[in-house]
Amino acid sequence: MTLQRTGLRTVPSKEPRPAKGPRMRKCKSCRTPFAPRSMTHDACSPTCAVVVGQAKHQARERKADKVRKAALKTRGDHVSDAQIAFNAFIRMRDQLAGHACISSGKPLDWSGNNVDAGHYRSRGSAPHLRFDERNCHAQSKQENRYASGNATDYRIGLIARIGLAAVEALEADQTPRKWTVEQLIEIKTHYRAKLRALSK
Repeated sequence: MTLQRTGLRTVPSKEPRPAKGPRMRKCKSCRTPFAPRSMTHDACSPTCAVVVGQAKHQARERKADKVRKAALKTRGDHVSDAQIAFNAFIRMRDQLAGHACISSGKPLDWSGNNVDAGHYRSRGSAPHLRFDERNCHAQSKQENRYASGNATDYRIGLIARIGLAAVEALEADQTPRKWTVEQLIEIKTHYRAKLRALSK
């Protein structure tokens, strides 16, 4: 910078700024820094460009395949997807709370795949309560699958956990619920989000 006298005061003269070189970018294939020729230039060499192009094509195919599979899903498939998300949330909720098995009162073995999300009123007899958080609690596989859910002891454990009034309200609930596919997708999304929140 040089000083230039202009009448009454000295002011710095304006000099041209040095031109900026091309902004470097990492190759999407080999991660080597390179100077792109345009905004869409994302590979450092023709060889890497082929690899990147193939990866983009495969990604488009996977996305299209996902859309095709979603279009073929039945309402039952959507019920199953929502149930899986709901059950995963119930298990995580009760694990973080340190709850024992709702029916036996014994500590749960969280290693491996030893814990079910057991329903007090079963999905078969009360399908309208399949997504009711009051009606579902962590339960050992032994109790849920081989002791028919152990309903008597489950009720005792449930009263201790949520109170008699809530259990009686649950038992009296006969309101039918018929979820649309859109609602089932929302339920799945909702419980996946709740599970992620608990996992943080």
